[in-house]
Amino acid sequence: MFAWLQRVDRHFPVRYTAWLACAVVLLLATFSWVAFDVGGFVALLFLFLTLLGLRDTQQTRHSVLRNYPVIGHLRFLLEYIRPEMRQYFIEGDTEAAPFSRAQRSLVYARAKGESDKRPFGTQMDVGAVGYEWINHSLQPTVLATHDFRVEIGAGRARPYSASVFNISAMSFGALSANAILALNEGARRGGFAHDTGEGSISRHHRVHGGDLIWEIGSGYFGCRDAQGRFDEARFVENATLEQVKMVELKLSQGAKPGHGGVLPGPKVTPEIAEARGVPVGVDCVSPASHGAFSTPLGMLQFIERLRTLSGGKPTGFKLAIGHPWEWFAICKAMLETGIVPDFIVVDGAEGGTGAAPLEFTNHVGAPLQEGLLLVHNTLVGLNLRERIRLGCAGKVISAFDIARMLALGADWCNSARGFMFALGCIQSQTCHTGHCPTGVATQDPLRQQALVVPVKSQRIFNYHQQTLHALQELVQAAGLQHPGEISAGHIVRRTSDHGVKLLSNLLPFVEPGALLGGEMPHQVFRLYWPMARPDSFARAPG
Repeated sequence: MFAWLQRVDRHFPVRYTAWLACAVVLLLATFSWVAFDVGGFVALLFLFLTLLGLRDTQQTRHSVLRNYPVIGHLRFLLEYIRPEMRQYFIEGDTEAAPFSRAQRSLVYARAKGESDKRPFGTQMDVGAVGYEWINHSLQPTVLATHDFRVEIGAGRARPYSASVFNISAMSFGALSANAILALNEGARRGGFAHDTGEGSISRHHRVHGGDLIWEIGSGYFGCRDAQGRFDEARFVENATLEQVKMVELKLSQGAKPGHGGVLPGPKVTPEIAEARGVPVGVDCVSPASHGAFSTPLGMLQFIERLRTLSGGKPTGFKLAIGHPWEWFAICKAMLETGIVPDFIVVDGAEGGTGAAPLEFTNHVGAPLQEGLLLVHNTLVGLNLRERIRLGCAGKVISAFDIARMLALGADWCNSARGFMFALGCIQSQTCHTGHCPTGVATQDPLRQQALVVPVKSQRIFNYHQQTLHALQELVQAAGLQHPGEISAGHIVRRTSDHGVKLLSNLLPFVEPGALLGGEMPHQVFRLYWPMARPDSFARAPG
């Protein structure tokens, strides 16, 4: 600061200049108003700003405003719009935060039916460590369709032929009624599945009749009694609906594994209460763990019970991988009881949610690659892989994302945020506030009117179709007949400036039946397999 300015500051704080300027303009505007009958609006405006400065110096909540009356509000305004400023003007096309502009633009283009082609070459750094590609063939195939399917629950009374790309779990309550309506109509038109999320089946899920995967969480929403316990009769009522194709027991989710949730009473509207089977206006609690079982054996028996009550529909569970011995305990329980789920969905820690503690979002749970690979390897090592289908979820946006997950062992992929982008989500990251600017993640009736169901359902359909068409082109280029043939030997990753490796050589894979023969092929099995026991999720003593 200049010396003269320092001398002025000792007598009158320079930081008050904006406040002083407001007072001076107020006096001049008032004089003009009284003398010439002009400037009334300006006088009222600067009266407000002058009084605001007075309030700023008296309030005790914000130190910035006490020291910088009036102009200090500019700091809070800039902080408020910082995410949008960064998203639109600063971040690069390939910077992911959590999804890059390139990823979002791809979804928007496909959802709108616009060209998804890009000129002049890739924007990605092909020399960067971690860059991946799929090897192509000099004898490409020609496939008749991009409607790729996988059968789940083969041999059951009601098997389901699922698309390899489906809508991941998002509850009504987290999403608006219009969002649910558009997602389900898009799913119906495209012949793919719509996971309800643990918020259960709402009236909006039923309007268009699209295929549903009914997710049941620890709150047993849609199949609970007044005390929150599992209610068999209510379960049968929903599970036997023709629209419900599969039943999914949620053990944990990637964005906040091991963490329950509470929907505050004021947010429990009559529609939400109807879907979940809870009282209107009362806090809706989703416990961190299940009350219907407490051991791996009990969990599998519960799954078998759900499968029987549903009339033989494919029944499985979803989890994010945490303690490896807990997953191994479930596997040992499968061997002991002979009960196996029809499917398992692996949720990666990179998954999204409407609201989660920062520590959980950033530092709890295994990422999708590690979680999916562990589940796939364990089932292969126990000779159970052919009996159990694997789904996965975690930042799956493009056809290459799908191909990569299939190479790691998945049979199909789910996407939540991809379909949110197709609905019009702009990644404002205000899902938890109820102020979603596009009407996707809000219960505000005025805000959700911005989401026009017929238009957005068409975009959901377009995005699904165009992504699978792109997958078809990848499969053809690789010389294959079906995405299920993509293996870790088809995907290459750069590991250094001068080195690349196939995922099949880079990542650990297990030979069929290896675990049954007592072989512990990798450190994770050698360390944690002995800790697992089928009668408890706790570590075995010793």
